[in-house]
Amino acid sequence: MTDDTLLEVRNLTLDIPTGAGTLHAVRGIDFELRRGETLSIVGESGSGKSLTSLAVMGLLGKGIRRDADVMRFEDTDLLTASRRRMRALRGDRIAMIFQEPMTSLNPAYTIGDQLIETLKLHRRVSTSAARARAVELLEKVGITAAASRLGQYPHQLSGGLRQRVMIALALMCEPDLLIADEPTTALDVTIQAQILRLLVDLTREMDMAMILITHDLGVVARVADKVAVMYAGELVETGPAAAVFERPSHPYTRGLLRCIPQPGKTDRGSQLGTIPGIVPSLVGEVTGCAFRTRCPHAVPECRAAIPVRGDAAHDFRCVHADGAISAEKETA
Repeated sequence: MTDDTLLEVRNLTLDIPTGAGTLHAVRGIDFELRRGETLSIVGESGSGKSLTSLAVMGLLGKGIRRDADVMRFEDTDLLTASRRRMRALRGDRIAMIFQEPMTSLNPAYTIGDQLIETLKLHRRVSTSAARARAVELLEKVGITAAASRLGQYPHQLSGGLRQRVMIALALMCEPDLLIADEPTTALDVTIQAQILRLLVDLTREMDMAMILITHDLGVVARVADKVAVMYAGELVETGPAAAVFERPSHPYTRGLLRCIPQPGKTDRGSQLGTIPGIVPSLVGEVTGCAFRTRCPHAVPECRAAIPVRGDAAHDFRCVHADGAISAEKETA
């Protein structure tokens, strides 16, 4: 961990007891984040992206077992931090934009009450100053007539407006780390671009780090500094965004990229790629490469321990030493 590292996670595992056995939901996750950086965790639904973020926030359910070699936010050990310490961090120095705002906003309180309470809980400010801050942020995220919205309840807003309120709520205390879990899910394409640009601008303006969780590689390409590709509970490829997009090395990463149109590479009217099969069960013992049942390049060695290839800047988990299998072999 270097002096400018804000968040460091090493060998994070999350196990969930079930009637059929232990579900190994997250396995061996490693990443670190510096101030001003945006890390995007990308992968299919159910790959463990949101669970990883909830582990950092300390918001896991009681039955989930969390373990890690290191999980540190600046000078705070998140593994041993008390509940009081975590409550002080959440909403202040670490904030999260949840995927479903209707289940995250309290239906019994107005939008204004919830925004104002967040700031007053962590800062010594007057109610009028907190109200002014709430109006300012609502306007920043594109909500018109912001002052009048403060008196409304969550159910009186559309899904897109509720999502923008969640973004404003997360930014009330200017956090050092913002975790955005599918922050533009309920928004139309035009507003998505505006919100993403806002988040990028705010990370730069506030020198704030961001973990962006998404399954949309188009979004990743526009905003991320670093990319972590997640499949079946583990990171299969990590590296700078430019390197991952230019030289995707894991078969799953290449499969994801074939599923989206790419300017200058995808012919008009051509059929986009697909990834056949389904994500395997993670209940019980998990060995080898979890992607092998869907991979066109699977070999018997994929059932054993999978080595980490590449270098510290851009690595991937695959038995194929060259990693970057030619496009001809990919489509053969």
